[in-house]
Amino acid sequence: MTSLLSSSLSNTNPLFLSFSISSSLSCNRNFKFKTFSHLNQESHSHHPPTNSSSLSKTKIWVNPYTPKPKLHRNKPSNSNNSFLLKLAESLDLCDPTQQQVYAILNGFGNDGVSERDAVFILNKMTNPKTAPIVLNYLRDKVQHVRENGMVLYNVTLKVCRKCKDFEGAQKVFDEMLQRGIKPNNITFTTMINCARMAALPDKAVEWFEKMPGFGCEPDAITCSAMVCAFARTNHVDMAQRLYDRAKMEKWPIDVVTFSALIKMYDLSGNYDGCLNIHLEMKGLGVKPNVETYNTLLVAMLRAKRHWQAKTIYQEMKSNGVSPDFTTYSTLLRIFTRAQFGQDALGVYKEMKEKGMNVSIDLYNVLLAMCADVGCHEEALEIYEDMKSLGTCRPDSWTFSVLINVYSGSGKVSEAEGMLDEMIKSGFEPTIFVMVSLVQCYGKAKRIDDVVKVFNHFLNLGIVPDDRFCGCLLNVMTQTPKEELGKLVDCVEKVNTKLGSVVRYLVEVEEQEGDGDFRKEASKLLSSIIAEAKRPICNCLIDLCVNLNLPDRAHDLLGIGLTHEIYRNIQSRSQTKWSLHLKNLSVGAATTALHVWIKDLSNSLESGEEFPPLLGINTGRGKHKHSCKGLASVFKSHLKELNAPFREDPNKDGWFLVTKEAAKSWLESRGSTKSIAPLDSLVLNAPSMALPY
Repeated sequence: MTSLLSSSLSNTNPLFLSFSISSSLSCNRNFKFKTFSHLNQESHSHHPPTNSSSLSKTKIWVNPYTPKPKLHRNKPSNSNNSFLLKLAESLDLCDPTQQQVYAILNGFGNDGVSERDAVFILNKMTNPKTAPIVLNYLRDKVQHVRENGMVLYNVTLKVCRKCKDFEGAQKVFDEMLQRGIKPNNITFTTMINCARMAALPDKAVEWFEKMPGFGCEPDAITCSAMVCAFARTNHVDMAQRLYDRAKMEKWPIDVVTFSALIKMYDLSGNYDGCLNIHLEMKGLGVKPNVETYNTLLVAMLRAKRHWQAKTIYQEMKSNGVSPDFTTYSTLLRIFTRAQFGQDALGVYKEMKEKGMNVSIDLYNVLLAMCADVGCHEEALEIYEDMKSLGTCRPDSWTFSVLINVYSGSGKVSEAEGMLDEMIKSGFEPTIFVMVSLVQCYGKAKRIDDVVKVFNHFLNLGIVPDDRFCGCLLNVMTQTPKEELGKLVDCVEKVNTKLGSVVRYLVEVEEQEGDGDFRKEASKLLSSIIAEAKRPICNCLIDLCVNLNLPDRAHDLLGIGLTHEIYRNIQSRSQTKWSLHLKNLSVGAATTALHVWIKDLSNSLESGEEFPPLLGINTGRGKHKHSCKGLASVFKSHLKELNAPFREDPNKDGWFLVTKEAAKSWLESRGSTKSIAPLDSLVLNAPSMALPY
């Protein structure tokens, strides 16, 4: 970018904007902006008096304490305005040829045209192709044209701006220069706004930099437009400086500029900045439009701030702004990612009611969410909608998700039927399909079919990964002990280290000693990809609990904590000690509970002061059948332990107890050797404590 030239201001007292900018942003350190000094000039340029000679040039004294007299100007009649308006409409509709345009304008006859009438016609036009031809005609007909016709050119540029025709505006500007007409601030502001509205922010910046070369100094209106241009070109510092000054000097800022600022902060990852701009916008009385809300929602999608997105959507509807397809598609992605099942289904219902076509990728994310949160019936209804509408065809991902839906609901024959339909439609099964079928057969306790599917997919050349190993382990946690050997063989084919650890657990009665179990398990978890570490560790602990191997479950939890597979399990403050279990499986959570109880017992014995409350957080659960999840299991287990924890009526998934009740219960357990098999064995392992 070339540097803006330094400009000196007049000796009058306009408000000035002055700040220094680096050369990369093309502004000189001494560059100054005027604010409102050109507003009156623009007003006079666009609405010139009918007869300038009628204004007296004689200087007279006016008493400053008497009211100013009103200035009366000769105004044309309404009938004349109506005639000129019809003329402008005809010029918009005709072909952009000199013959047709001149034929319409010849209605003026041989008489001259006033500059006021010429400006009126051009100002009402919306056709950038015919406007330059009209300009050429009127320029030669206007009586007493001012400033060599600059006003007429500026109004013609506004026609191009209305229609976002930046190329046409450049041609009009070039003609101005060819005729020796010097552009003014209004000319450049119009060009900048035309580039901005035509989604050419780089051009807006380019024209802003041309101003000093023509002796023009940016005023408030120009600088307001440049806030948007700099935001769209991601000149964050420049846009922020101009915006801050705009607020201080109370420049006019439109809704388009606010939307551009929100998007700028979104792209830079400053999501709080997006929300702050939204609040300031409302504080300044500028009403957000659908584009503003859509930009905000996209930012919240990237920020994973799902609750704030929900609040923004509610505000949008309460303000009477109608959502469009972009709004709904963004909301679907937000709600499905957060697994807000009812909210996502509500958005889908609104789209259906408005007759909007849903794309295949939106269908797929919606179906996947239904599978994840247990809305199986709703998923099948959505699939039927997709087939009946015929607007898009199922793809490989659609079939894979539907097989997962049937798998989650335990419908083996339906899952097999969907696999057949997938193959008939020309799609090859994927590892995701393999996982779904293995889970489906595992839930049905059809272990031989699990092995059969596993071998079939190996023959197809599908290579199982660590995530598939987690799936096999999950099936093992639901499998009778006498059939576990069949699945151990499958695990060993995929991952020999994992197979060795699992075989040790299954055949532990035949092993002598622990076989360096902790060392092997630690090596295993170090070698697994990050996203599979926690699922595999969870399943291994669950398997230990099912096989009544609490020592090994305790070892694995310790390894998980060491490798930071489990983080922030325990927290302590002056008012509350908490155990956080929402990311753990049932077996891992139960193991962590017993270790925590041991920690509390040690604190009690050492005389450590307890806070007023102790709590266990199992998570509220997003699954449709979450009542069967961790919270429900813990409710029963705490009752079995005769623990005084009670469900918090105000927070789902929380169990609370006062310090008095907790201390009394811990003291009563001092002489108890065993309340549950896992409890007694885990509590006898003093080497481990939960970090906080």
